[in-house]
Amino acid sequence: MGETRLPRHMFLWSMAIIYMFAFASLYVQIPGLYGNEGVLPVRLVEPRVDGSRPVLEQIHAHPSLLWLGPRLGLDLDAQQAMELLCLAGALLALGAALLEPLRDSLVFFCLWALYLSLCQVGQDFLRFQWDSLLLEAGFLTVLVAPLNLLRWRSAFRQHDAVTFWLVRWLLFRLTFGSGVAKLSSHCPSWWGLTAVKHMFEAQGIPLPWSWFIQQLPDWYLKLGTVGLLVTEIAVPPLYFAPIRHLRLAAFYIQAVYQVKLMFVGNYGFLPFLSLALTFSLLDDDHISYWLGHGKKKRTKTWHQTIMSLVLLALFASIIYGTKVLFTLEMNWEAKTMTSKTAFTQQQFGNWLKLVTGPTIWVGVLSLTWEVVAAMLGCVCVRGCLWKLWGLVQWAVIVSAAVAVFAISVVPYSSMEQVYSSKILPEVRQAYSLVERYRLVSAYSLDSRVDGRSEVVLEGSMDKNTWTEIEFMYKPGNVGVAPPVVAPHQPRLDWQMSQAAQGLADQSPWFTSLVHCLLQGNKDVVRLIQTDSAQYPFSQAPPVYLRASLYRYWFTQTAQDWSGPKEWWRRDYSEEFYPAVQLGDATLEGKLNQHGLKETFPIQPSPDSPLAQALKQVRGHVQTLPGHLVLWSLLATVATIWLFKTLLSGVLGGRKAKPTPAEPKAKKAKAQPAAKNASASSLKAGRENSEESRREADKSPKKRK
Repeated sequence: MGETRLPRHMFLWSMAIIYMFAFASLYVQIPGLYGNEGVLPVRLVEPRVDGSRPVLEQIHAHPSLLWLGPRLGLDLDAQQAMELLCLAGALLALGAALLEPLRDSLVFFCLWALYLSLCQVGQDFLRFQWDSLLLEAGFLTVLVAPLNLLRWRSAFRQHDAVTFWLVRWLLFRLTFGSGVAKLSSHCPSWWGLTAVKHMFEAQGIPLPWSWFIQQLPDWYLKLGTVGLLVTEIAVPPLYFAPIRHLRLAAFYIQAVYQVKLMFVGNYGFLPFLSLALTFSLLDDDHISYWLGHGKKKRTKTWHQTIMSLVLLALFASIIYGTKVLFTLEMNWEAKTMTSKTAFTQQQFGNWLKLVTGPTIWVGVLSLTWEVVAAMLGCVCVRGCLWKLWGLVQWAVIVSAAVAVFAISVVPYSSMEQVYSSKILPEVRQAYSLVERYRLVSAYSLDSRVDGRSEVVLEGSMDKNTWTEIEFMYKPGNVGVAPPVVAPHQPRLDWQMSQAAQGLADQSPWFTSLVHCLLQGNKDVVRLIQTDSAQYPFSQAPPVYLRASLYRYWFTQTAQDWSGPKEWWRRDYSEEFYPAVQLGDATLEGKLNQHGLKETFPIQPSPDSPLAQALKQVRGHVQTLPGHLVLWSLLATVATIWLFKTLLSGVLGGRKAKPTPAEPKAKKAKAQPAAKNASASSLKAGRENSEESRREADKSPKKRK
């Protein structure tokens, strides 16, 4: 694979933006989710400081920075400590997005540690797969990023390709694992090829145009299901293809798929993160081609012609295999296409047993190639000391890369139990030692599509007249259009959709939500509606609360093809939570059962200067919807980048003038020297320009 300096820069910049989204989105929700009177108060799970135990031992037992506050002399309660971590993470990520020197390994380590600290105490609201994906990608970013802040600008970084390869391996596990999980779940929607038809209405928070996509013909949506399965199962092995054009083709397929996800659903920062991972398939030459600095086209050689034929043959075989496995048949008269799966679940299971092991060995061979290439790059550098220094760096980085790859095999092989039992016990033991740090995870995004169920909350003052409580984001009122909220991640709304798939007892936090609403907790109410006029019990909290389960479907297109008058239709399914009031025996029993009952009084908030500053910031943000906060951040970054581009263009266009204080004698001496140097360099370039460029890249003086 060619040089990957530009793709690495793109990846690091993207990770900074994604971290900024993640921290800012969580920050606006902390009081309602984790506040002292929130749904899941963090003070109930905050690790306690034990002065008799060593610091490193406590970090290993509770990998969170929250408990270090008292040791550092910070007079903050648990909620304010979470807010401080979020603000620090958002500001640090914003700085890294705007300033290239801050895209440093130490900075990304701090961002990873901050987000891990929040996830350790985040409970149900921070256990989504995209949180695990961000932690794993964030840890790899620490290995990929340079050490600029310590002035450790290595003369060469031959090991960069090894660490960046781990990003490609993560992309493979994410896409291939998600595709396999869809069929392994035995979900009728995937096997019947109707998943995409239901996905638009079943996703956590649909978009307004999801309704219009749902109206497309059934045969077209079934074809979309086939395309999605092929994209996630057949294309990922091409990430490790030895032919560059195959990797580039795989990049475009996955990039288009992730961009499509951004426009068909409110998936938060997940599509942005997945798109950032696809940059590991690129190289400098291809990005230079995007920027218009690519090499001039030359007549195709026989080698390039063969590569083109191989590329066409491979994709032709994928298309033919898709036609056979999904029995694609074109009806030219009706201008439709029929499709159905031509293989059984047993056949798919047998195929999975055959390919799980080989895919791991393909990863081993691909990593070995990168390791050997990096070692040869270190050996070819001029100077014995530089060779030795390069090999030392190579050994450290390769050891870390091999360790990460080895432990990642454990969750990856879990998709096939027979092969999972063959993993070496030492590897399993190493995985168990670092599991709490969430360095690697298994992924099975959208593995089941079972239609849409929603929990509808209703409040009453007299237990006779019930008023429905509308959420800002999740579906409720059938006449309200779905909102646009990405990249904001409204975690309560997402958890409400998850809770609707099971029973209330399987979501203990729901009892706490009911209890908070009965108490009229304003921070929790802001999670539902930031505009008090939209909340029916803004003047006084309801006396009674209950919850019902409804089945939701998108409405159909009108005969005149006009827009929807009502976006949803729904049918009552069953009672989800019985009618309760404060002091009710049922409510108190559930609070005690789930450990949500207060066992000690809430301590007054600290009054330190730092605590007051955090309250001031919170006061400016708490009345704004989360998606507006993130859009404002995005607009700020875009504006600053625009000014930087314009300023650099203006300054770059000015010609440098010699300083008046420069002596004439120096100029006279410098000019002939410059002419001689220029003439000699041009002559050397004419003799062997290609070899000169290679030597210049290897030279320590030319490396930054």
